[in-house]
Amino acid sequence: MSNLQSASAIPSATLREDYSPPDWLVPEIALDFSLDPARTLVRARMTVVRHEAHDEPLRLDGEGLKLLEVRRNGEKLDDGDWMLDDERLTIPLTGSEATVETLVEILPEKNSQLMGLYASGGILCTQCEAEGFRRITFFPDRPDVLTRYSVRMEADRKRFPVLLSNGDCVESGDGENGAHWARWEDPWPKPCYLFALVAGDLSANRDTFVTRSGKEVALAIWVREADLPKTSHAMQALKDSMAWDEHVYGREYDLSQFNIVAVSDFNFGAMENKSLNIFNSRYILADAETATDADFEAIAGVVAHEYFHNWSGNRVTCRDWFQLSLKEGFTVFRDQQFSADQGSAAVARIGDVRMLRAAQFPEDAGPLAHPVRPESYIEISNFYTATVYNKGAELIRMMHAMLGPHDFRKGADLYFERHDGTAATCEDFVTAMEDASGTDLGQFRLWYSQSGTPKVTAKLDYEAEDASAVLTLSQTVPATPGQPEKKPMAIPLKTALLGERSGRPIVAEHLVMLTDNEQEIVFEGLREPPVLSINRDFTAPVAMDSEKDPATLAFLSAHDDDPFARYEAMQQLMVETIIDAVSGRPVDHDPVIEAVRQTLTDPDLDKAFIAEAVLLPSESFVGDQMLIVEPEAIHRAREALRDDLGETLAEDWRAAYAASSGNAYTYNPAATGLRRLRAVALGYVAASGLDEAPQLATDQFESADNMTDRQAALAVLANSEWPERTGALEQFYDRYRNDALVLDKWFMAQALSTREDTLASVEALSRHPDFSIDNPNRLRSLVGAFGSNQRAFHAASGHGYRFLADFILKADAINPQTAARLLPPLGKWRRFDEERGAMMRAELERILAGPNLSKDVFEQASKSLG
Repeated sequence: MSNLQSASAIPSATLREDYSPPDWLVPEIALDFSLDPARTLVRARMTVVRHEAHDEPLRLDGEGLKLLEVRRNGEKLDDGDWMLDDERLTIPLTGSEATVETLVEILPEKNSQLMGLYASGGILCTQCEAEGFRRITFFPDRPDVLTRYSVRMEADRKRFPVLLSNGDCVESGDGENGAHWARWEDPWPKPCYLFALVAGDLSANRDTFVTRSGKEVALAIWVREADLPKTSHAMQALKDSMAWDEHVYGREYDLSQFNIVAVSDFNFGAMENKSLNIFNSRYILADAETATDADFEAIAGVVAHEYFHNWSGNRVTCRDWFQLSLKEGFTVFRDQQFSADQGSAAVARIGDVRMLRAAQFPEDAGPLAHPVRPESYIEISNFYTATVYNKGAELIRMMHAMLGPHDFRKGADLYFERHDGTAATCEDFVTAMEDASGTDLGQFRLWYSQSGTPKVTAKLDYEAEDASAVLTLSQTVPATPGQPEKKPMAIPLKTALLGERSGRPIVAEHLVMLTDNEQEIVFEGLREPPVLSINRDFTAPVAMDSEKDPATLAFLSAHDDDPFARYEAMQQLMVETIIDAVSGRPVDHDPVIEAVRQTLTDPDLDKAFIAEAVLLPSESFVGDQMLIVEPEAIHRAREALRDDLGETLAEDWRAAYAASSGNAYTYNPAATGLRRLRAVALGYVAASGLDEAPQLATDQFESADNMTDRQAALAVLANSEWPERTGALEQFYDRYRNDALVLDKWFMAQALSTREDTLASVEALSRHPDFSIDNPNRLRSLVGAFGSNQRAFHAASGHGYRFLADFILKADAINPQTAARLLPPLGKWRRFDEERGAMMRAELERILAGPNLSKDVFEQASKSLG
């Protein structure tokens, strides 16, 4: 490390153990904005109150601000009365209370980081989480300073006819020279990361919601006028979310209006600013022509997530950023519950776990592993991770399983009652659950402090003579960076036994708590030989080894009464078959083929579930199960199994495809399930070698009345060697070249192709006139997608590694947050062969040696090298 960057240049870390309460509180602030994209003036007048006895000065965070004036209790201060460095304004104060006023200049149209106040397609908007407010004005930028905001904005009426902020608009009027102004007040104290402002030429889809207490809430989704027809689904999702939160958690909305604004340039998915949510447009805009079923589902989930934050994040916020999962883990769990209630709970759970395994399990197994409640960070933006969000949600889900729905709801009510209007901790949440239920969660707390994915081994021994069985469970938690030794975890496992002959439960589902390194459970009175079904519904985020042979896995895939366990058995059967082929062991595809046939032709199964169950695991997931990843061997083995499934079951795939075709587009669970199965069946038809496959895909692409079917066909064509591929890609581009969100799909389809020429294609696309490194969505759709393409990215030449590193360095100079999120694929260098590992490591070293490297990228790259 010392060879790459001098010690003085290495950013320092913030430690959880160093937390101390704020020296000064800010109960009130009045902000006055003179808005212009080229030069905006911000006057901030705040009341500051000394917190407890101390003699510390007032320290205000600031970044990229031009300070024009400082006042204390109305008196303008000379330069010698305050101190300013690159990150902080320090003002000496006497007494217990003061009024402090600053005037700063900021440049929104030059703000490529998209943090603070910035310009996006003619709109001015803000993003303040985690530490963006300091890019707007000087302020103690930390989540435990809760403040009431009064905001006045003035701007040119023609350019910015709509002026929005948090709370309610209490006053507005005309200014001079064609300007107008508005004043907004938010009665609820909030941390500065929840501040929001939007100014632009926008139109609104308006509606109302009546709360259970009879209060009418004005709802509005603000977009460009041309996009208004694409907002109806998001509006319905908002109303559904509000009703669901009242019904399930008893949480009612607390203001008279709720606004959402969609913008095209955004680092995240969306932001839960109090009463003024700002969204990446991809999570608002949808219609059948331009959005897939997956887009519709994602929009509903993200709208719900941000709305649910009104209580789990806004009314109760986090004390410090180490507690980020307090709001994010809990809210992800809540949006997962909501999504499960909107359609197939089984399919929703499969999706939750697939995402967890694709993003969080590798994170837990790599150099960037960290606990759900981290102990340190250099740049907090790097900890908006799958561990904090998705694993954090699994911790909440485990408590829900351990306590049961009734006591969990009591715990949630107690948590909100105790901590409403405060900044709380993960410990506060767990304590509320304990106190409400009487359950000791002492050992469970280790889930917040220990990183790594626990490995659980389950072995069932049956004694026919006395009709009993002994289940032996053991656990290990692997060493992770900074945590070489681990304690045993409290692991809840929903468990049942199925009869080997009947295929029916002979021991009903119950919760087994694994709390020791090893323990045994005895089952008696078994009327037939048992088959173990464990970690049903994926109760715990662990890696299970239950020592099942292919015949047992095939049995469970056909008979398990828990949908997730049934899906899991099929996936495990497929994974083990592929790994056997990669390892050079004898391979028999027949058990997989027969299991898929039974599932595909079962008339009692939900079509959406069938589609998920028969889908082969991704190449990346297979690689994650191996000690050393072999990209080409995995690709060949998976393709061989896919081709065999396609060819052997060709008639069944053709029948499934035909049965799910021909219906006009509607969006509901049954219809989306049919389209999902149709897409999977088309993929297998393409693998079958049937002469009609290219024409079938082309016909679907050209005649589709919805984006779901058209994109499914495009994905098959883009991944093929058929001559029809080129024409389909050209047609798609010509049809949607003016729709940025759909064009992202075009870039992504080519970046995810496993063809031999994918890297060359991606390099060419990076020079396409419609590619822009400045737009996070476009950058992720091409460069980010390519980094997740295991075969293409890990081509033996190493050119994929250099391509990604080049873009990380370029993007870092523009938008460090987005650049840092591209880096994790390079951090897996230890998991690959020596030659690939050396090339990935070399690119990480090159990144670290780059000039003016951001804290975001420095932290990711340095930790990845170890």
